[in-house]
Amino acid sequence: MIAQTIQLALAPVFMLVAIGNIMNLLSTRLGRVVDRSRTLQERHKSTDGSEHDAIVREIRFVARRISIISKAIRVLVVSGLFVGLVVALLFLEVFARVNLFYTAPICFLIAVFLLMWALLLFLRETREATLALEIPDSYMEWDRKL
Repeated sequence: MIAQTIQLALAPVFMLVAIGNIMNLLSTRLGRVVDRSRTLQERHKSTDGSEHDAIVREIRFVARRISIISKAIRVLVVSGLFVGLVVALLFLEVFARVNLFYTAPICFLIAVFLLMWALLLFLRETREATLALEIPDSYMEWDRKL
């Protein structure tokens, strides 16, 4: 019975590993965006005119990205907690002989939906990053044959 419970718990544990990897990726992105934010804040003080406006626009992009990444990390943490709850419920069902037939699957579904929500936030953040890095046509020199 315990061996079977351990086998059942393996899928949620693999999901926890995936959540951890995604959190690592998002934490790295957050660190880079925060560093960029600090650089822009320093430049903000010493600029004026159109250069200042460009800095303010980028600061706004960076602030949105920080907000999205932070939210994605929070959602992933809650997803991970639900996965942990699933594993605990599986073992509680065996050791306490409590019927949690519907509880564990519902918690697992919640964890999966939270993971999907976090992935959608990640997609949104990468879109924001792409928009912030859009290269102006003036740099492309489309009229030149290269």
